[in-house]
Amino acid sequence: MSDATKRIAKWDAKFKTDRVKATLDDLRPAMLTSVQGTYPNLVSMETQVKQVLDAEGVATLDYPFYLAFGRQVWRLQRQEISGDSLAKEVAVLITKWVGRGLSLPVLEAIRTQVFNVGPPAGP
Repeated sequence: MSDATKRIAKWDAKFKTDRVKATLDDLRPAMLTSVQGTYPNLVSMETQVKQVLDAEGVATLDYPFYLAFGRQVWRLQRQEISGDSLAKEVAVLITKWVGRGLSLPVLEAIRTQVFNVGPPAGP
């Protein structure tokens, strides 16, 4: 019982709302700057993915799944993964999303047209 009481006390001390607010208030300007630099790129990528989906005749019901794939590839690029490493990671994502029922040719079109990533070189 004593251990549970200590854990509750530690949690309560850690999550005092005035501390959390003060921390967020300190971080907010940098967070806002980051968001202002990131969101336009994200929206641009999503628009390009939607254009590919429209050209491929994909049903709008399936758009969220293809957009999720696009966000995952975008996240990899933001982590500064490039070259054949990026191509291999994207190939893994394509395999995952094909397994979930998405179309291989559409995923490859997104990979190539939106992200300018080709298939991985060799085994």
